[in-house]
Amino acid sequence: MMSVYNRDIVIVGLQPWYTKIGSNCKSLAAEFSKHNRVLYVNAPIDRRTSFNRHAGEEIDHHKAVISGKAPSLVQISDNMWNLYPTSVIESINWLPSTPLFSVFNRINNRRFARNIRKALRQLGFKDVILFNDNDIFRSFYLKELLQPSVYIYYSRDNILAVDYWRKHGEKLEPAHIAKADIGVANSLYLAERLKKYNPESHYIGQGCNLELFNPDRPMDVPADTAHLKGPVIGYVGALTSLRLDIPLLVNLASEQKDWNFVLVGHEDEDFKKSPLHELPNVHFTGGKPMADLPAYVKSFDVCINPQVVNDLTIGNYPLKVDEYLAMGKPVVATRTPTMKMFEDYVYLADDLTSYLLQLKAALEGNQPEQAAARRAFALTHTWENSAAALYEAIHAYESRL
Repeated sequence: MMSVYNRDIVIVGLQPWYTKIGSNCKSLAAEFSKHNRVLYVNAPIDRRTSFNRHAGEEIDHHKAVISGKAPSLVQISDNMWNLYPTSVIESINWLPSTPLFSVFNRINNRRFARNIRKALRQLGFKDVILFNDNDIFRSFYLKELLQPSVYIYYSRDNILAVDYWRKHGEKLEPAHIAKADIGVANSLYLAERLKKYNPESHYIGQGCNLELFNPDRPMDVPADTAHLKGPVIGYVGALTSLRLDIPLLVNLASEQKDWNFVLVGHEDEDFKKSPLHELPNVHFTGGKPMADLPAYVKSFDVCINPQVVNDLTIGNYPLKVDEYLAMGKPVVATRTPTMKMFEDYVYLADDLTSYLLQLKAALEGNQPEQAAARRAFALTHTWENSAAALYEAIHAYESRL
């Protein structure tokens, strides 16, 4: 298996280290640090956030760092450090013109790069590999400003489907991808999108932290669902209309009143106002700690991923499907290009009729040998394998220099 050893790797991206939920970027950072030194850089605070008195305790800590009351460079583990940038960047996304936005974005990038350079000097980092997790704007000029030995752009979502990123990103992301030394993505769909702008683009797969999702671990049925009688169809994850098909869920629950639908996760406003709350066989548990999720999944007869197919979701990798499969559970999911690689282990559906048929098939055909095969498949999706694919791309690039 290909690896990279004793290199200095800098990671910038959309999610700071203190993000409470797991993330691809944090998991890859931990994998990189097994054999390399890693500097994980939190996103800088913008002017608007700096004035917000209710931004949360983590932002308050970052403000304390900026005011000199806490260290900006913190060691996380033997080989990994976390940087809180001390420069405040300007809030500029409101600017109507992308050329004007780019003028001020260069200023923001210079401030950001100055903070990173200082940390690199402190740590003695040389000839760095710079890994950018989908940060179109704040890192747009970092290749020029930091002069890394390798610059990598990582795509794990088509974020241009979100209004904030689309406004200036429609012009800037293709240019950003094109100037990267290497483009990498966690789904085949996104890798093909990268190749439109940069031929040095690669699919590196998706890793999963599946130690928690082990069906052999002892766990009790959650108290808030233990009373349910009849088949339990379950979903675990954020409940947001941008990613999930509310009308499909309403129709499924209305068609099959003897099935219980359990939805575990925080709801957005559309979910809170949806007719799902009026259906007696739909049960909302609210958000739960990560450690509690396997018990919910184990209590489900069938797990679902009722994705709505749009520009944001069509190419994303459904991490929750791996978590379901790791528990050996039958899964019914919306068919997308990325789900094709799961088709031997997951029941795929396109609409209400096929969802009903596939759910019935999943309820009737759950055998122990199938559960074992599902888990074995999920366990091939490791961060070690994903990092190895990235290392192979780095070796190939550097061998041509």
